[in-house]
Amino acid sequence: MKKILLVDDEPNIIMSLEYTFKKNNFEVFIARDGQEALDILKTEQPDLIILDIMMPNVDGYATIEAVKKDEKLNACKVIFLSAKNKESDIEKGMKLGANAYMTKPFSIKKLVEQVNVLLLESD
Repeated sequence: MKKILLVDDEPNIIMSLEYTFKKNNFEVFIARDGQEALDILKTEQPDLIILDIMMPNVDGYATIEAVKKDEKLNACKVIFLSAKNKESDIEKGMKLGANAYMTKPFSIKKLVEQVNVLLLESD
């Protein structure tokens, strides 16, 4: 079973994504900010992280930097899911090592497709 870590401070997004990915046979972990995500990553190695950028404590940019520096985690796929939709935000996210960048509001169907594409590449 593939593991996915959802990192977002918006409860409605977390709830809908958790439901969707569990229904699609993923083991789901949830963090409400970057620090919580980094704590989970000390014990879990997800196949993919869906990561918001604007969060309390540790933002998404700092979170992906920490993930990519950790050799146990740097193969993990990362999708940024953010309301930050400027070209410069997207470029920054991709430069930091994201595999994809989706802007909010988003289509859950397209997000699931993107997750499946990325995970097929890594098999």
